[in-house]
Amino acid sequence: MPKIIQLSPHIANLIAAGEVVERPASVVKELVENAVDAGAKKVTVELRDGGMTFLRVTDDGCGMSPEDAPTAFLRHATSKLRSAEDLSAIGTMGFRGEALAAIASVSRIDLITKIPGSVEGVSLHLEAGAITQSSEAGCPEGTTIIVRDLFFNTPARMKFMKQDSVEGAAATAAVQRQALAHPQVAIRLLRDGKEILNTPGDGQLLSAMAGIYGREAASFVPVESHWEKNTVTGFVSKPSNARPSRTHQVFFVNGRPVKSKLLQSALEEAYRNQMMVGKFPACVLHLEVPANKVDVNVHPAKTEVKFLSEREAFDCVHYGVLAALNKTQDRPELRLEKQPAAPEQPRQKPEQPRHELRPERTFRTMTAQEYKQFAAAVREAPRPEPQQAAKTVETLRLAQPVTIPGVKAPVPVRPPEPARPPEQQPEKKQAPEPPKEPEQETLPMPEPVAFTVLGELFDTYILVQQGEEAFLIDKHAAHERILFDKLRAKPREIDSQTLLIPQVCSLGAEGAAQVLTQEALLDELGYGVEEFGEGTVLLRRIPMDLSPEQAAECLEALAQDLREGRREDRDTLRDHLLHTMACKAAIKGGWRTDPREREALVREVMRREDLKYCPHGRPVCVRLTKHALERQFGRA
Repeated sequence: MPKIIQLSPHIANLIAAGEVVERPASVVKELVENAVDAGAKKVTVELRDGGMTFLRVTDDGCGMSPEDAPTAFLRHATSKLRSAEDLSAIGTMGFRGEALAAIASVSRIDLITKIPGSVEGVSLHLEAGAITQSSEAGCPEGTTIIVRDLFFNTPARMKFMKQDSVEGAAATAAVQRQALAHPQVAIRLLRDGKEILNTPGDGQLLSAMAGIYGREAASFVPVESHWEKNTVTGFVSKPSNARPSRTHQVFFVNGRPVKSKLLQSALEEAYRNQMMVGKFPACVLHLEVPANKVDVNVHPAKTEVKFLSEREAFDCVHYGVLAALNKTQDRPELRLEKQPAAPEQPRQKPEQPRHELRPERTFRTMTAQEYKQFAAAVREAPRPEPQQAAKTVETLRLAQPVTIPGVKAPVPVRPPEPARPPEQQPEKKQAPEPPKEPEQETLPMPEPVAFTVLGELFDTYILVQQGEEAFLIDKHAAHERILFDKLRAKPREIDSQTLLIPQVCSLGAEGAAQVLTQEALLDELGYGVEEFGEGTVLLRRIPMDLSPEQAAECLEALAQDLREGRREDRDTLRDHLLHTMACKAAIKGGWRTDPREREALVREVMRREDLKYCPHGRPVCVRLTKHALERQFGRA
């Protein structure tokens, strides 16, 4: 066995650098966090060549004294921990005392710093972690650190660096995360002499987001929720503004940017049944957890955390985002490109005004054969006897009126009895007055939503006008969502129908075996499934709203999901199957729709604010304003 020796401080620093300093973006993150911990209100970051040759971070924080400045570059030298107990309640960004030592060991560093009230500051120059020059310097209060020639002494690390544009983009993203983590700090980024980012530092997260995302920040939905002792605040995107990747999901725990699959799952669970497959929500969420209930000492770069109670953290984010989405209106606006102004035409003799042509309402007349069939149906229809009809009318007239809450019930009036001869009239007795009922308070009734159904486009989109706005409703998406909500809300088994002739469904050997393991779930959803051999199953019962062919297609979709390894919980599997069932049973685009059915569908969509997306995430309704149309036609 080789002799065991203790590594030299230089090699130990290089190993630490490999854990902490992966690329220029890592250096930016560590230096900006140190500036924040120093109480800075303004931080400026400058990059050249992606940060490989030049990287400068300047802050107006508390600075360092001439005695402390050299110590800051020693391993495990920190001003943020004093005892082992402090590790259980870490409230600062940096605390290990490894960052400056690790960065210095693989670069050339210049440090200029000065504490408030001091006449002069101190300047240090380091090469590969060793101080080669120290002197007094005139400088403003705060700290400036310049990092040059990153990885100049570790060629093996240098070859893993990407192009300057890629490294610069990663460093820019690191600065953006710090700006979102600390909106109370004004952060400015200069890249190759060009200003890329400048946040105001007013303490408003939305202001920092506007500096990064521009106008898009205004479309985000605010989130604020408390769960147990946890708090989540921030902003999330609307389901209609989903992204093709998770790049724009940014999480912070106690002000620290982190990567967390737990928080990612909590976020996306809130969007379940509202987003298209392959799309992901964007977010900037700050989760505040008691310091003794989260461990930030899991990863050397402090990008991962461990929660004492994962369920509390999950529920705080999940229900906070879900509540924000439920109370937010999200009907995407149909945007039209602005048409260029038409060139001016030479003046001509004014034409006579043309009257606006309006389509005349047409009525279809019956053919002779249709009229004969209609007349025969009327003659054969059952008719009530005259005495029975009179009795029915009298019963309805004497029946008690329906009492509506908030409306005083009228007193029923009986018809006068026929007059009797004088000798037969009974002696009049004064009837006792009925007790007076307390008058019910009249409550204001909500006004019905006024809209006009104008028709359909392509037998798929229903056109509705409401005030100065028009709406296009995807009738398949709307009906699918209504059916899905109806099926999902049923706490008991879904109504089913027994087939006279069982339906044979071919799923393949693996698919049939997987489906039969879900027999209890299928029974709850209205399916009666039996093994039939050779990769087939027999459907004896199917959901009431599906045809045998549609029920078989739903089962095939479930088998496909199970074959591909989807092993979600029971509720998720149930939702997947209900998605398919609702989709199969809903009105299809291109079908002719009965006007009454169309009117009922529109009324439901206009009445319910929660009908925003079909279960697959497609919008149910898009909005077109009068102003947008006027702009399209050059009227505005």
